[in-house]
Amino acid sequence: MAGYPEGHPQCLNLTRDMEHLKRKVDNGADFIVTQLFFDNADFYRFRDQARAAGIKVPLVAGIMPIGNVGQIKRFVSMCGSKIPHPLLTKLESLEADPESVYAAGVDYATQQCKDLLANGCEGIHFYTLNRSKATVQIVKALNPKHAA
Repeated sequence: MAGYPEGHPQCLNLTRDMEHLKRKVDNGADFIVTQLFFDNADFYRFRDQARAAGIKVPLVAGIMPIGNVGQIKRFVSMCGSKIPHPLLTKLESLEADPESVYAAGVDYATQQCKDLLANGCEGIHFYTLNRSKATVQIVKALNPKHAA
């Protein structure tokens, strides 16, 4: 089941959006994977609202490592997510150097995942777009004893 920490792009009312999600869970969804997001505060707010609405199933955070500035801008415009201004500014300053964009994207996603796990996130789903190298790097950074 899909959840939208920043609200579904076609639903302008976050309360109604949560009501729809609750109805789906009541009808049998046994976990929720969120749309990608880049600000963990959005996830924590979504989690708190879901719990307050009586949604008790696991909430799995959807994370997309940024590897390309143009591509991520297109994705967020389609799915209703936003890129925090400091991150966007950093990425745009690196845009001419794809390797630096990739490294910054991996670093940001790694820090994001560390924070989510430290704050009780029940799982992480990586949106890889069939390019798993960044995800492998992130997972190794999150669990260095299994990095070999």
